[in-house]
Amino acid sequence: MKSSAEILNSTNLAEKSWAAVFADLVKARLTALVLLTTFVGFYLGWQGAMNYTLMFHALFGTGLVAAGASALNQWMERDYDAKMRRTATRPLPSGRMQPTTVMLFGGVCSVVGLVYLALLVNLLTSVLGAVTLVSYLFIYTPMKRVTWLNTLVGAIPGALPPLMGWTAARNELSGEGWALFAILAFWQIPHFMAIAWLYREEYAKAGFVMLPSVDPDGSRTAQQSISNTIALLFASLCPFAFGLTGKIYLVAALVLGVGFLWCAVQFSRQLTMPRARQLFFASIIYLPLLIAALVGNKLK
Repeated sequence: MKSSAEILNSTNLAEKSWAAVFADLVKARLTALVLLTTFVGFYLGWQGAMNYTLMFHALFGTGLVAAGASALNQWMERDYDAKMRRTATRPLPSGRMQPTTVMLFGGVCSVVGLVYLALLVNLLTSVLGAVTLVSYLFIYTPMKRVTWLNTLVGAIPGALPPLMGWTAARNELSGEGWALFAILAFWQIPHFMAIAWLYREEYAKAGFVMLPSVDPDGSRTAQQSISNTIALLFASLCPFAFGLTGKIYLVAALVLGVGFLWCAVQFSRQLTMPRARQLFFASIIYLPLLIAALVGNKLK
């Protein structure tokens, strides 16, 4: 007989709508973050009266690439996802979708998205999209089973969307765009370290090599969290230094950065589940507030 937990899980899967299954397939929350940061890059990069048509094309093309990458990532990791409780209900491990369908969907979305960006935005943005896709699928994804450095490498494709937004608006790579890239790159490390600490046993069971899994005393995990949060604090000051934002943003970046750093320090002092959750929640509060300050205090 099935256990009560298995019965409940089966019932939840049966009741899951196709909209919810599709949202899981494209990692809706992650894709939404990609679109948000792409928008920020475009908005900050655009000068003069806003070109909403070009903005739509940039967001739509980037969204297609992000959705395709998420689907292909799940196709590549379907056997590993089945071993972790937090990912076992995804479309492939749960049996809601077939591998061939997911592979075709992901491939078509990715290719169409890159072509769309090249034709309706500019070639530079499409190239950055291709770099994001390739580094995410063929460098970061396999590295997760080899070395904990995958987290540092994975921060690169995760930080490219705001730079893509910037190049969509300016059609050039510049210091301001790289500053937005740096903010998101450094933000991801303490964010992911908190998640990896919370789920370190599940990651190890599934065969993923995350730093907390190979760092029993947590010293290196704490060091990575603090050092990258400090780097984030300095990177967050760059938009003000470049003249993109005003003093309101500067104050917000300092307050948010110091608060985030305080949480990282507390986590390093007490490597416990509550402190890891505190750091995780601090990370998801920090980013939208910083983005609001960036957008709300744009100068040019």
